[in-house]
Amino acid sequence: MAGNSQRRGRRLTSKAGAPKGTGGKNKDSLAGRGRTLPADERPWHKGYSGTEKLPQRTAWKQDKERRAALEEGRAPKIGQPGSKDTTWGRGGGRGVPVGRGATSGRGGKPTARSGPRVAPGRKSNPSKDTPELLVGRNPVLEALRALVPATALYTAQGIDMDDRVNEIIRTAADRGIANLEISRAELDRMTGGVLHQGVGLQVPPFAYQPFEDLVAAALEQQAPLLVALDGVTDPRNLGAVIRSAAAFGAQGVFVPERRAAGITATAWRTSAGAAARVPVAQVTNLTRSLKACRTAGFMVVGLDADGDTDLYTLEAAVGPLVVVVGSEGRGLSRLVGETCDLTVSIPMISEVESLNASVAAAVTLAEVARRRAAEL
Repeated sequence: MAGNSQRRGRRLTSKAGAPKGTGGKNKDSLAGRGRTLPADERPWHKGYSGTEKLPQRTAWKQDKERRAALEEGRAPKIGQPGSKDTTWGRGGGRGVPVGRGATSGRGGKPTARSGPRVAPGRKSNPSKDTPELLVGRNPVLEALRALVPATALYTAQGIDMDDRVNEIIRTAADRGIANLEISRAELDRMTGGVLHQGVGLQVPPFAYQPFEDLVAAALEQQAPLLVALDGVTDPRNLGAVIRSAAAFGAQGVFVPERRAAGITATAWRTSAGAAARVPVAQVTNLTRSLKACRTAGFMVVGLDADGDTDLYTLEAAVGPLVVVVGSEGRGLSRLVGETCDLTVSIPMISEVESLNASVAAAVTLAEVARRRAAEL
């Protein structure tokens, strides 16, 4: 009817509801939220089969399902806790051959997922305006024990208290660090959805050791041992190498300043707090730094799948040594490879063509530690 468009109270939207089969009005709100974890990876689902601690609520759900299944004479529809690796960084990060291009199988494509587990509906990267946080109970506790500078401790409301959490809260209070209790959803937002175990420690930028001091301190030890990373860009690999360096007696790690991973919260978490005990230096030119190590009396060996020396016959392992680990994409660069005194390969009896960079570093450092122990 003419004039109807001007009447008071007229409808401005269509009477039609949300279209069926398309997600309706909520479809757009899901954009950019990331994938939803399967049931066996959700700690709060009765189908959870992960290796991390089973929440009490989930254990209660599974027990209830077992009782119901027993009464009904059927198999319980629950997960098998501990049967599926749900720790973040599964598969050891990106597949990396020792000294060659990155593969984790014959097809040249990674076969395992890598990266942090992310809560459903959360983006994997935290916002740029959020503080740098160390997360996880072991990394936070190790950082506090090592007197790493910190500005605030965040704990989730209703956190499951254990000995580590008690010590974290007590140590933070003794050091005068503010303890801010926030909701778990807020802590998820601050960490970008990475599993944080209910605690986060806000820290200033990592304090790198001067390279000259790193070398001098290593030479004061009975068995000097350093690790160099040639362009490793995954902070998880960096953290894992630092952890191995701490475990097998290395006195320090040095990395290039550019085109390489630095110590971030992700590297801290992967190192399980070892970054608080092992000095790390950044160098402007890795080749020049390796030459300086040679001048100081170190033997420089690079890990390469086609190396000319077998790891198990490496006689230089008992002397001052620098182990160089290649990058994920291309292994040892040409100049770094030419600077090394030796290139070392890890013998493998299976058809696996390569090892992850951090795994190769751990195998090498373990063998060096074994040979040195045998010399004592």
